Amino acid sequence: MSGSASQRALGATIAELAPTVEHPALGGLVDSLRETYGDCVSAVLFYGSCLRSGDPYDGLVDLYLIVDGYRCANSGWLKPAWNWLLPPNVFYIELAHDDRVLRCKYAVLSCSDLEKGTSQRWFHSYLWGRFSQPTAIAWCRDGTTRDRVQNALAQAALSFLDRVLPALPAQGQVETLWQGGLRLSYRAELRAEGSSRAQQLTRANLAFYQAVTRAAAPLLEHRVEITPTPGGDRYRTEIAPLRRAISRAAWALRIAQGKLLSVARLLKALFTFDGGLDYIAWKLERHSGVPVEIPDKVRRYPLIFVWGLFWKLYRRGVFR
Repeated sequence: MSGSASQRALGATIAELAPTVEHPALGGLVDSLRETYGDCVSAVLFYGSCLRSGDPYDGLVDLYLIVDGYRCANSGWLKPAWNWLLPPNVFYIELAHDDRVLRCKYAVLSCSDLEKGTSQRWFHSYLWGRFSQPTAIAWCRDGTTRDRVQNALAQAALSFLDRVLPALPAQGQVETLWQGGLRLSYRAELRAEGSSRAQQLTRANLAFYQAVTRAAAPLLEHRVEITPTPGGDRYRTEIAPLRRAISRAAWALRIAQGKLLSVARLLKALFTFDGGLDYIAWKLERHSGVPVEIPDKVRRYPLIFVWGLFWKLYRRGVFR
């Protein structure tokens, strides 16, 4: 089987392993977004805590809206420009369903940027780190688009494993491999979640991560042996010391780059996301447990005073 065929097979395997949520509220949400964005939408991806719980009312539904291009997905000229320069753009909507309110955060990303951002050509882990985790295809335009999305999800898993393996111990439990990898990926962003978040996510989806690692192992740049044991799959790999040193340096750079990109995305939300400040405060408070208030001067002059607010929240440990 050729490499591309092997990757397609891995994509199909990942799609089968991903959780599925057949909830009428989610269907109504997807239909509403498709109506808003029309033919520009090619796929809708579902991930995050509501996917894990199976209940779209359990918190905030996290979706990625995969689109043909940024001009057709955004009004005016500023939003598509930002979407192209620093993807994705993020938006928030509420939908009434069965006398309840469904809350959703969705990110707008082009299919070409999805493919680039999950490939090993993409240095930062923002997309390949995110999409190596369980992701369900909530809706897809056609079979060709589904193949492209599944291939991107497969590439995300390969990019993740190839980038984290040289930075982690040469052998151990597959569970700790993913925990360590997710910690590295999270450190490359400003995150409100605590240090135990990677462990919680891995344990909640351990069967998924173990199956993906077994399926991906033959396609990885680094030779990996997977051994089933009663306590869970174990991995073993041999990577030269120089390659490990380069990987550690790359992650140090990735982490520094990611902090700057995270700040840039927060600032971008002030211009592209209605209620962006309130959403940022809600998200930070939800994950850190620390109350976050937006001073009036920050609301009036965000570009001038938001920096002091970010620094204050960072000093308080609200995000890392």
